[in-house]
Amino acid sequence: MPASQHINPKEDIEIAREFSMRPIKEIAAKLDIEEQDLLPHGHHKAKVSLDYIESLKSRPNGKLILVAGISPTRAGEGKTTTTVGLGDALTRIGKKASICLREPSLGPCFGIKGGAAGGGYAQVVPMEDINLHFTGDFHAISAAHNLLSAMLDNHIYWGNELGIDARRITWRRVVDMNDRALREITNSLGDVINGFPRTDGFDITVASEVMAIFCLARDLDDLQERLGNIIVGYTREQKPVFARDLNAQGAMTALLKDAIQPNLVQTLEGTPAFVHGGPFANIAHGCNSVLATTTALKLSDYVVTEAGFGADLGAEKFFNIKMRKAGLTPDATVVVGTIRALKMHGGCSLDELKYEHLDALDQGFENIARHVNNVKKFGVPVVVAINRFSADTEAEIELLQKKCAEIGVQAIMCDHWAMGGEGTEALAREVVAMIDRQPTEFRHLYDDAMPLWDKVKTVATELYGAEDIIADQKVRDQFAKLQEDFGELPVCIAKTPMSFSTDPDLRGAPTGHVVPIREVRLSAGAGFVVVICGNIMTMPGLPRVPTAEKIFVNKAGHIEGLF
Repeated sequence: MPASQHINPKEDIEIAREFSMRPIKEIAAKLDIEEQDLLPHGHHKAKVSLDYIESLKSRPNGKLILVAGISPTRAGEGKTTTTVGLGDALTRIGKKASICLREPSLGPCFGIKGGAAGGGYAQVVPMEDINLHFTGDFHAISAAHNLLSAMLDNHIYWGNELGIDARRITWRRVVDMNDRALREITNSLGDVINGFPRTDGFDITVASEVMAIFCLARDLDDLQERLGNIIVGYTREQKPVFARDLNAQGAMTALLKDAIQPNLVQTLEGTPAFVHGGPFANIAHGCNSVLATTTALKLSDYVVTEAGFGADLGAEKFFNIKMRKAGLTPDATVVVGTIRALKMHGGCSLDELKYEHLDALDQGFENIARHVNNVKKFGVPVVVAINRFSADTEAEIELLQKKCAEIGVQAIMCDHWAMGGEGTEALAREVVAMIDRQPTEFRHLYDDAMPLWDKVKTVATELYGAEDIIADQKVRDQFAKLQEDFGELPVCIAKTPMSFSTDPDLRGAPTGHVVPIREVRLSAGAGFVVVICGNIMTMPGLPRVPTAEKIFVNKAGHIEGLF
C-alpha cells in the first residue's frame, strides 16, 4: 500500500475503485460459510441465512475486540478506519479474523459527517452501496416503525377501543434523513376523515426503538416479542398501551424478516466484514446487531467491532447494554485517538493543527486519559491506537506515547489510512499478546438492582466527571413511575458526543459540571430507558452547506462527492 498517500492523498471513493472486489462467496468461504447459506444481493454483498446461524450455536466463541474513541472533534479520529485496519492486520499476521460494523445512516452521508465505511486504504466495500441503500435494512426498519404509527392513529380513528389518550401518545414517526422541520409537527389536519389532529414529531431512523430492537434481537421469535413490548402511549388512567394491543408486531416482523439476516461484505484486502444495524451512539445505543456479532464470534478466532462516538457513549453502552443483553464478554479494547484531535482538545483551532503544538497536545491528553481510565473501570484490557495523520511530528508522537506509558497503557502508531493492514500490524500483534497475557475481568458499571436515577448518576459521575445530575420535578416523577415496573433496566443516555459534559464546546476532560436531564423515554421492547440530556436532538438538522450539495453522478454513471 502506498505510504505516498500522505503526500498526494487520493479520495476514498477513488481508492475503493482501484481494488477488484472478490465474489462474496469467496469471502464467505474464508469463514467456512457455504454458498447455499448465503442470500446474495448482487456479486459483492450477501445476507447470511438465519437457519445457518442457528446451526452455529454449539460452537465456541472467538475473542471479541472493541474499538472505541476519544471525544470526537472536527479534526477527525478514525474509529471505523482503525477497526478495518486492525481486522486486515490480524488477517495479515495469520489470524482468522472478521470485523463487525454498523450500517451508515443517510442523514450523516448527506449532512456533515459523510459515510461510515472507513477511509483511505482501510475501507469496507462496495463503499457506495454501503453508504446509501445497501441491502434495504434501514428502509425496512423505517417502514416497520411507521406501520406501527399508522396502526396507532388508525385505531384511534375507528373508535379507540383501547381508550388511548391522544395527549399521552409517546410513539413518534421516523425518517432516515436529517430534517429539523419534522421535529415537531401537527398531524391529521384537514377534513374529519383524516383523523383527530394531535401534536406529533419525527426522529431519525437510527434513534428508533425498532432499530434498537433490531440490533438486540437474538432471532425472529425474540424480535417479534420485543416489537410487541413497545409502548406506544397511555390511557386516560395512565395504563401503558403496547404494540401487541394493536396486533402490530406480526406485520412489523414480516417487514423485518429478511433485514434481520446479517449482511456480509469485505474490506479492500478481503477480510470478511459483517455490516448490520446502525443506532447512533449519542441518541441510541451505538452498536451493530447482536446477531452479526454472535455470528462472527462463532466463525472467527478474533472479531473486531466498533462502538460509536467517544468511549463515554459508545463503549459505555456497548458494555452496559449490548454485552448485558447479549450475554457476551469483551476481551480487549482499543481506544483510538489522533494527535490532531488531542491538540484541539488542548485549545488549538482547526487552522493550527498542521503545526507542531506540544503544549496543546499535553493539555489535550487529559481527554484520552479519561477514556482509557473509564475503560479500565469495566475490567477490560486496553491499548491506545494513534491513528496517524500526515502532519504528525516525531516529537508529538513521542510525547503522546510517553504520557500514555505514565498512565499504564501502551500507545501504538497506526498507519492503516495510508498503508492498509500493513500499517496496523504492530497494533494487531499487541492486541493478540495482550489478550493472551491479561485475561479480561469484565464487569458492568452498575447492577440491575440499582435504581434508575442512581444508574444515570453513576455513569455521569464515574465516566463523565460530573458532580451531579439534575432534573425538574416532572422528570423526577417520570423516574419514580418507571422505577416501579422497569427499575431493573439499564439506561441509555442521550447527550452531545463532543464533550464529557452536555456542553459541546467544553473540550478536554471537564470535572465538576452538572448533567441536566430534559426527558425520559421508556424503550420497553429494546429493554432500556432512554435519558435525554442537555440540548441533544433525536432528529438532527443539516448544516449550512450539506455534503449533499457536492454529490452527483458523472457521465460514466459513478457517484462523486461521497466519502
